[in-house]
Amino acid sequence: MSQMKEMHRDRYKWIALTNTTLGVFMAVINSSIILISLPAIFRGIGINPLLPGNVGYLLWLLMGYLLVTAVLVISLGRLGDIVGRVRIFNLGFLVFTIASVLLAIDPLRGSSGALWLVLWRLVQGVGGAMLFANSAAILVDAFPSDQRGLAMGVNQVAAIGGSFVGLIAGGLLSIIDWRLVFWVSVPFGLIGTVWSYMSLRDNGIRTHAKIDWWGNITFAVGLTALLVGIVYGIEPYGVHSMGWTSPLVLTSFLIAAVFLVAFFIIETKALAPMFNIQLFKIRAFFMGSAAGLLAAIARGGLQFMLIIWLQGIWLPLHGYNYADTPLWAGIFLLPLTVGFMIAGPISGYLSDRHGARILSTTGLSVFALSFVGLLVVPTNFSYWIFAVLIFINGVGGGMFSAPNSAAIMNSVPANERGGAAGIQAAFMNTGMVLSIGIFFSLMIVGLTSTLPKAMFKGLTSHGVSLAQAHTVANMPAVGSLFSSFLGFNPLKSLLGSRALTHVSNAQWLKLTGKKFFPDLIQSPFHHGLIIVFVVAILLSVVGALFSALRGERFISQQESMAKHAGDLAESSGAVPGEIAYESEVVR
Repeated sequence: MSQMKEMHRDRYKWIALTNTTLGVFMAVINSSIILISLPAIFRGIGINPLLPGNVGYLLWLLMGYLLVTAVLVISLGRLGDIVGRVRIFNLGFLVFTIASVLLAIDPLRGSSGALWLVLWRLVQGVGGAMLFANSAAILVDAFPSDQRGLAMGVNQVAAIGGSFVGLIAGGLLSIIDWRLVFWVSVPFGLIGTVWSYMSLRDNGIRTHAKIDWWGNITFAVGLTALLVGIVYGIEPYGVHSMGWTSPLVLTSFLIAAVFLVAFFIIETKALAPMFNIQLFKIRAFFMGSAAGLLAAIARGGLQFMLIIWLQGIWLPLHGYNYADTPLWAGIFLLPLTVGFMIAGPISGYLSDRHGARILSTTGLSVFALSFVGLLVVPTNFSYWIFAVLIFINGVGGGMFSAPNSAAIMNSVPANERGGAAGIQAAFMNTGMVLSIGIFFSLMIVGLTSTLPKAMFKGLTSHGVSLAQAHTVANMPAVGSLFSSFLGFNPLKSLLGSRALTHVSNAQWLKLTGKKFFPDLIQSPFHHGLIIVFVVAILLSVVGALFSALRGERFISQQESMAKHAGDLAESSGAVPGEIAYESEVVR
């Protein structure tokens, strides 16, 4: 009888792995597929995303999904601890699928069509948060502690690798029809919804507690205000190239500070906090979480910078049409995905036997070294050198992610896994949003100091009048950056027409051709890239230090005692987080 139970348990863990991997893969693909597809989407609804009034739609389509998932994953992870992780996970598949259908059938055009997409993209983010928040906890419930590294490795490959698969899928599908970018999720969502309802079961330990409403509300308002401030900080404001001094951004940051301080005060006093601060007293959890957040910020910025580098500069300089650059950017980034997909599961498997500290610390060190290599590569590089460096970057990321995630989840008691998984997902998604704000801002600072002079010189040397060249050259650098990100040559819209510019036909063809703008921007872009990569190196090195300080391999022994501990806490009136966590250090 016991042998039959063991066989059934062994079969179930692989069902849980494939189901949660499908969910995470689908959710992450949708956070990146839109990066490549934005030009086709905006053409489809008849709107120019680069016009000042439309930049907000561009940013919210780009970042709204990440914002919602970052805000909700901790609450939904903690809710999974209370009402059942599988229940929340299953609902996530359903919400995600319904939102994907409504995105694909957008019946409106112009700004109304863009607003429809933004709103349903936010709803899709709710479904994605439900999947993110509970997938790691479901895996940890299903796998024994000596196999979780491998399971988390496969899951992490889906999470990180899916973001780059989305780039290629977006490039292919947007060529055919922009609506396919959203339709592609529907069959996977339907399969996942039915399969998860039929096959997954809640075999984790429930926490009998009330929902921490005040903690949820203050956290949601505080983090939303912070991320909204970052979104609008990237936009131009008045005569400024960015909006960091605008009243909206400053007010958002003030609200964020007030509500997040209130949140942490509430969480120290709540009987059943949504964000169990006591978990950070576990050394392995605290050090791994800090390293994961820093790695997420460094990795998120890398993805955006590489897309801009390829779509806006390298591919046009090598003769690719602007309309084709999204697809080819995804293809040329494949070595990064391959490196991660090779290193992730292998490192997870090895961490089950040898612990996470050496693997994850080495991984972040390799990650940092790849940035050093990219730092010295010229803007118009030889592709094989670029491919080797991003492959090394992927290997470093894979070596870090799976061991680190498994070590973090192993370190927490069984009845806290949903909340712990939510915290990790929140750190990853918040890191992505922060990276966009930080790296875009650093790049814009770099461009603002060098681009106007280069553009003025380039325009006047091809017949543009001094007055018009001065006007175009001093427009906010964010427009040029977004043009590069979207694979556009902005000079047609900036200059108006050949008749207004008063240049010859040959000069006009030169100005609006494939190579003039990329050649013009490559030197200023490289100046900004140096700033960005130096920051990424510093983040990676500090993350590696946190990883090295995580201590010996640590596995919580609350798995068998969590129910008893919960009953004891409830009967004695103790704060759950204050119960001493019995643990084991595995040497």
